Amino acid sequence: MIGIEDCLSEAMSIPGALDAILVDHTSGMAVAGEGVQDPARSALGLTEAFRATLDGIALSSADGTAARIEDVIITTDTSYHLIRPMEMMFDGPLLICLRLDLEHSNLALARRRLRTITHQLIAH
Repeated sequence: MIGIEDCLSEAMSIPGALDAILVDHTSGMAVAGEGVQDPARSALGLTEAFRATLDGIALSSADGTAARIEDVIITTDTSYHLIRPMEMMFDGPLLICLRLDLEHSNLALARRRLRTITHQLIAH
């Protein structure tokens, strides 16, 4: 079991990690961050991207309901943005968002490590 700060430190230890932020999905506010230049702005943008993905999945599904999203991967010209939702027992829905260097990271490894880290945090 790990806490929020340990969760971010573990995420930043993933090869190619550039920054990490934990976001309250309901309010769009940053809970904690490491390496993030403007946590408030990043948290809001990442929350909106995740909500748009949820809405898009619901609209495109046959029955109009949203599927449970394990993670969202956004690829830019310089980085991957890996967004993973978590349902915390007392804190409600959170997102952990990890930005990875496109050239110096292994996306499959990052997804596996982030999944392990979030399971350790949720068990806390």
